[in-house]
Parts: sequence; C-alpha cells; structure tokens
Amino acid sequence: MEVLVAGATGFIGRRLCPQLHRDGHNVRAMTRHPDRYHGVGTPVGADAADPDSLVAPLRGCEAAYYLVHSLAADDFERRDAAAARNFGRAAAAAGVQRIIYLGGLGDDADHLSAHLRSRRQVESLLGEAGVPVTTLRAGIIVGHGGISWEITRQLVEHLPAMITPRWVRTRTQPIAVDDVIRYLTGVLDDPRAEGRTFEIGGPDVLAYLDMLRRVARIQGRPIPIVPVPLLSPRLSSRWLALVTDVDVRTGRSLVDSMVNEVVVHDTAIRDILPFATLGYDEAVLRALGERVGVRPEP
Repeated sequence: MEVLVAGATGFIGRRLCPQLHRDGHNVRAMTRHPDRYHGVGTPVGADAADPDSLVAPLRGCEAAYYLVHSLAADDFERRDAAAARNFGRAAAAAGVQRIIYLGGLGDDADHLSAHLRSRRQVESLLGEAGVPVTTLRAGIIVGHGGISWEITRQLVEHLPAMITPRWVRTRTQPIAVDDVIRYLTGVLDDPRAEGRTFEIGGPDVLAYLDMLRRVARIQGRPIPIVPVPLLSPRLSSRWLALVTDVDVRTGRSLVDSMVNEVVVHDTAIRDILPFATLGYDEAVLRALGERVGVRPEP
C-alpha cells in the first residue's frame, strides 16, 4: 500500500515509518524539511498549514497517517484546526481512501482542556471532506522522547524531593509506544476499523503520583512526594519548565489536560487487535533502555 505519514519526524512518526516499511508498505515521509530527513521512507516536503503543498505528496496514496499538532504555539487550537481541514480536503481531492489519526483520551461529558478539545476537533475536521477517519485515542504514551514521559522521567531524576500539584491524583491509563505502533499499523488495512474511533491503553490504570513513584522505584531512587492542592496550573507549568526541558507553553497545555481523567471505557479495539499490551513497569524499562541505546527487537 502507498502510505503517507504526516509528522514523520515526530515521536510517533519516526517509529511508525520503519514498522510500515517492515510490513511491506511504500512509505512517504512528510516533513517540512525533506532535505534533512534521514529516516525510513521517501521524504516529501509539505506543510499542513499550506494547502497547495499537500497536493503532490498525497497524490496516489491509498492511506495517510496524520500525526501533526502545534502544542507549543499560543494559538495551537486555531493552527491545528486549519491544518486538519487543509489535510482532509487535500486527501479527499487526491482520492485517499482512509486517514488514521492519533488523538487523545478523555470523556466528552467532562470539561475537557483546550488541548483535548482541540484533539476532538481535529478528528471531525479531518473527515469533513468525506475521507473515512480511523481515530485511536490514547493517554500518556511511554517511550523515549515522548513529552509526557520525559516530564515524568526528568521530574524523578532531577529532584531530591517533590512538591506536586493536585493533578498528581488524577487517574490515567498509560500505554507503551511500542503498543501504540502496533495499533496504528494494525488498523491500516482492516475494514472493520474504517471510519471508527477507538480507545487504547495499557493494562494499568494509575494516578500520576503512582507513575512517579514507580519510576523512582525502578531507578532505585525513591523520593518524598508532597502534593500541594493550591499550586495553580500557571505555577505548575512554570515549575515544570524549571525542572524539565519542557517549555512553559507546552507545559501549561499539558498541565491543563492533567486535570482530566484519561482512561479507556470502550474496549472495542480488542475485538480487532487482541494482543496483550505491555504493563507500565515494562514500558518504563523499555523507555529507559532506549535512552541509553538499548532497543528490544520489534
């Protein structure tokens, strides 16, 4: 199958392209800087913000993965909406048969953060021009280089003790990046997945506090953690920027989302792809191993 990956250089994209290639697909790696791309697949230059640039890369593709977002920008909601609309229209004009999108978990009945609301909006805008969209909604993805995972790792590694905001007691259902890739590739040519939305997660439902403590135990450096209920989102994001390499804008967007419980309620994906997902501790060990150059066999 001829497949375009928009966002090929990102945390997910740089793992997805090699797996699609191993599965026998012809991969077009979409990036704004194709001259700098050295990964798997044929680099194609395009920017989802520029509709005209999408015409040639999508021509002849049967499917497209959409892994684009603008979380670090102040107006990321507007940017992401415009980009998704552009991509959906260009895909329809090119005759693409399916778009696959990685979105975010969260209960629609909840008061979702701007970040999660934007992810929902992108889901609908991608399909506005008529291309069926398969959406996989995930919470925290554990893997080397992922922003949410890096926040967890760096907090544990950099602090002798930790004063944390109230969101550390929010429940989430983390998933290993390897399992995300299995789901993304697994739904590609399965007709049962066309046009549907699925929730994906690992086997463990944990509070952020539990995740911090588990990572500390795995690394052999348990640290005292003291939740402070009055630590505001603004102060939380500045605190994250101070002790991790996440910028304040991105930190604020993520902190705002951390008040929303993100757990799997619909397990329909298991009917299509019933493999056993990795537990949180194993996902952490793999992420730490990859950081020092040790990757498990695919």
